[in-house]
Amino acid sequence: MSESSTDVPGLTLRTPEGRPYRFDPGALCLELLPTGGYARYAAYEVLHTPEDLVRWAGESRLPGGLSLSVSAEELARAHELRGALWNLTADRAHGRALARADLAVVNAVAAEPPLVPRVDPGSGALAMAPDATGAALLSTVARDAVELFTGPYADRIRECGSDSCKLLFVDTSRPGRRRWCAMERCGNLHKVRAHRARLATGPEPAQRPQP
Repeated sequence: MSESSTDVPGLTLRTPEGRPYRFDPGALCLELLPTGGYARYAAYEVLHTPEDLVRWAGESRLPGGLSLSVSAEELARAHELRGALWNLTADRAHGRALARADLAVVNAVAAEPPLVPRVDPGSGALAMAPDATGAALLSTVARDAVELFTGPYADRIRECGSDSCKLLFVDTSRPGRRRWCAMERCGNLHKVRAHRARLATGPEPAQRPQP
């Protein structure tokens, strides 16, 4: 994860080769997942310190200018919440039952007081009250997950269609036909591979006219 953009939602991620691409998972809670995780996702870990979680909040779809302090305990809680969200989102994408233990983590974090929205006195735009805590940030993320898993888009939670990509997203598009994490990454790769496969098979033999 690197620089953010205020023009379009989502995060700027990088391929293993270092090429940046824009990934919009469609929800705040799903923006936490690409920060890393356990097992095979541990190699993608970027939340090593409390400051890393503060940085992620600034790159997320939350309003800019968030004043936030995070403790080591809250960082550990973020890792726990992220693990539960990984499991729940993947289970939902594949039609599996949601694990009670993972739901308990999300519900417990959501029960804490969330970030407090307000109207910025200078710009009139949406902002968050200053001096927020990591617990409030995580509560806001967990509440977003509760809304996602119980809302109208719960059946549109999906895993990227590429066999080599496990990024998860919610399809909020009107037609509901989103298949890839990002067209500029997996979508285009699929098109290239399909084109090469067609070239490899060659043109179909011409049909001989019937007598």
